[in-house]
Formats: sequence, structure tokens, C-alpha cells
Amino acid sequence: MRERRFPPIFVSIILLIIGISVFFVMYSHWDSEGVSISNPIINKVTINSGQLDLKTIIHEAEKNVVQIEGQNEYNTITGSGFLYNEKGDIITNAHVIKDADVINIRTADAQIYPAAVVGIGEDLDIAVIRVPQLAGQSFSTVEKESLAEIGDEIIALGSPHGFQNTVTLGIISGTERNFSVDGFDYSNVYQISAQITHGNSGGPLINRETGKVIGINSVGTEDGTIGFSIPINEVIDQIEQWSNEAQNDKLDFASTSDIITHDPEQFIQEAEYLIDYFLESIDIRDYVNAYALLGSSTQSEIAYPKFREQYINIVDMNYSELSSKITEDNHINTTVNVTIENKLQNEEETSKKTYKFDFTTGYENDQLKILNVNSSES
Repeated sequence: MRERRFPPIFVSIILLIIGISVFFVMYSHWDSEGVSISNPIINKVTINSGQLDLKTIIHEAEKNVVQIEGQNEYNTITGSGFLYNEKGDIITNAHVIKDADVINIRTADAQIYPAAVVGIGEDLDIAVIRVPQLAGQSFSTVEKESLAEIGDEIIALGSPHGFQNTVTLGIISGTERNFSVDGFDYSNVYQISAQITHGNSGGPLINRETGKVIGINSVGTEDGTIGFSIPINEVIDQIEQWSNEAQNDKLDFASTSDIITHDPEQFIQEAEYLIDYFLESIDIRDYVNAYALLGSSTQSEIAYPKFREQYINIVDMNYSELSSKITEDNHINTTVNVTIENKLQNEEETSKKTYKFDFTTGYENDQLKILNVNSSES
């Protein structure tokens, strides 16, 4: 029998088809698997978004800073403190409350509550007080591990009210300072360039980069040029021991109704602070916080989504000084002109208009609230 032969060109075509098929199979396999490099020359580049916005850090920190008033039959001592856990515990200085018979606190949103001593140092100038009404709220994050270093940027906050409230910026200018003042021993404390006044005592020292509390502002020099702050990680063990051992039914609290002010001038001052805090919250786009300042009747008239919608397009806001008076029904009527720059819908342009706002402020369930808000274009 004669052997059958394939033409060379036909064999070449078959080999070409096989080669192309093998190539596509191998390509598909390589494409589906990642390439592992054990010692890469090129490293992944990450973009650092930079420090947290200063205005945001201060606004968020102020929510947890309180003004503390320690009263006895002779006088009232005012200082600061900050909420640090979910139990409603507040860290402050021992010298702020040591001589007080009654202690009350005023929060950033102008609420006033009685407080009880959880623990207080004899030689160490730290103390913890508790306000059950603040339990479960957000609180300051403290740096329990690392110490700050010379040159670190810091923010020192005082009471949240306009009375003694101050926000000062500076750096850690010294560490491991040791001295004694008024019977208290200060060991390994931070020296800071930010001023510490009476209103700042007990307030938080915040790391500018992280936004965490790194110290308790305690004392300052008489000329106000240097302050000293107790590192939080030096005292956190004692603080947590006091907090864990305290039981609410064994603590001594005053009545809320007994500590509400009846001084008309202070009443106006507190109402104006509340309005200013409301406008500040709107300006920084913290609509949840602003809405919480409204009384229950006002909240029942406007749900939060609709309230937020009223302010969501604001890109800038400036307002004049507040003008207030006490009404016949013992409320505070406050008028303020607010210039608002709004972003026009679906456009890049903005419009700027001035409105007249009328606020009515009064007590609801023993707490100061914004009872009514009216606005009109002026």
C-alpha cells in the first residue's frame, strides 16, 4: 500500500494553530494570577492626608469639656474638666473641687447637672467626678501609652462656656518638670507654651496631630507665659481604679433644681452662649449637635432631615453680636443678624444674603434649650 503524505504547508498551518492556542492558554493563566515579588524595588506610595482640621478638633473636643463649679458657704471656685468614659466620669484637678460642698457642671451645650466625687488625690492634683446624666455619651479619647515629646504641637482647652473658656495653642516646651504648689506634688509634668489660667485648670491638653488627650492642664506661672500639664498616662491607673470602684447609689449628688441660676445677667449670658454654640455648630456642619440644642416642642415641629436640609447648602456664615432681653414669661429673646453664603443648586456659583434670626431660649425639664427659632431676610 502506498503511504499517505501530508503537504509541508498543511503541517505548518497545524503547528501554527497549536502554537497560538498554547500561547493564549498561558497568557490567560498569567493574567489571572498576581505576580509575587519577594524583594521589590518599588514600594507602595501612600498619601498622607495631613493633620486633622484644627477647627474640627477644637469643636469636637469642646463637646466633652465641662465647666466645673465647686461651691461652699464662702465662695465658688471655677475650673474645667473633661468627660473620659461611658459612665459619665469627668477628670479634673483636685484643687478645683477639694473645698467644695456642692459640685455642679455646665456642659458645652449649656446643660447643668450636679456631680459627685468619685476619687480625689491628696498629694496628686487629680480628681474624678461623676455625672450620671452624661453616661453613654461620646467622650474624649485619651493617650494611655506614649508620652509627648518636646516640640509636639498641642491645644489647651478650658471651660466650654464664654465665661472662663479659652483655647490656646502651643508646643511641649519641656518634660519631666518637678515642683510643689499649694500642697500638691507635680512630678514628670509637661511644660507647655500655652497659657494656663484659672478657667483652664482641669481641662484637657490635646495632641494637635492626633486629637487625643495627653494631659490635664493644672497650673501656670503668674505672668501666664508658661503652663504645666500632668501627663495622662502617669495617672490613668489611679483614675480607672477610682472609676471602677465607685457605685452611683453611694455617691452624694445635689438636686438639679437647686443649682439653676436665678441671676438675670448670668441667665442672659448662658442663653447667648447657647445661641452662639448653635450657630457655630451650623457653621462647622455639625447639624446633629445643633438639632440637639432645640427644645422638644421645636423638634416635634421639624424633623431632623428637614432641619438639616435648611442648612446643608451653607458654605460660609458670619453673624453680628447677639442682642438679648428677658421677656415677661421669663424667657430670653435673642436677635442676631446672620450673613449666609449659600451654594446654588446644580451650579458652581453662590449667593450671599443677610437674615435676621430671633431665638427664644428658656428652661425645659430644668435644662436650657432653644424653644423657638424665626428667621427673615433683612
